[in-house]
Amino acid sequence: MSRAWPWLVIALLGGYHGLDPSMGWLFAVGLGLQENRLVKVIWALVPIAIGHLISVALVVALIGGAAAVAAAVPLRIIGACILIAFGIFRLWKPGAHPRWVAMRVGFGELVLWSFLMASAHGAGLMLFPILMGLPMCSSAASYPTPIFGASISMDRLASAVAVLIVHTSAMLFVMGLVAVVVFEWVGLAILRSAWINLDKLWAAALIAAGLLAIFI
Repeated sequence: MSRAWPWLVIALLGGYHGLDPSMGWLFAVGLGLQENRLVKVIWALVPIAIGHLISVALVVALIGGAAAVAAAVPLRIIGACILIAFGIFRLWKPGAHPRWVAMRVGFGELVLWSFLMASAHGAGLMLFPILMGLPMCSSAASYPTPIFGASISMDRLASAVAVLIVHTSAMLFVMGLVAVVVFEWVGLAILRSAWINLDKLWAAALIAAGLLAIFI
């Protein structure tokens, strides 16, 4: 169980991003409704997932680079403070994210939009506490080893890739499920009557993750 829970958290974070309309499913549904075609909704999910993956991958790479040159404890504290500060910023400026000016977008533009949205929301930052204490993929490891540390190995790189795959796959699955259900059966009218402010919830989660990274 101790080796499985980080992967469950990574998948749940991906699922949360898929559930958040600002991360892409609302845009995908809008594109589908514009042409009244479900295939357009499904088409849009691919570049949105790719843009999200690139954003998270950059954060994972930055954390890995920092871990290779900095001591673990100071890095954990600095990373936690960044999480808390970004969470406070998201509470203060919940609408601080890119706004696309048109619904006529190509594949590359959707990738760019998704990358900017994921980066603006700090999608990869939430993985910081997990990355600094995630067991390696190697079955030979008898105790939890951080995925990132002073040395780089194939096990660590494999774990980093696995993080990206698990996180993005969970996001794509949930985002696709919600988009199809809304497009086919529910409709966007539900947003007027059943709306949860996910921006504030996400900001609070960022702050909580930062506090946990410091005190646990």
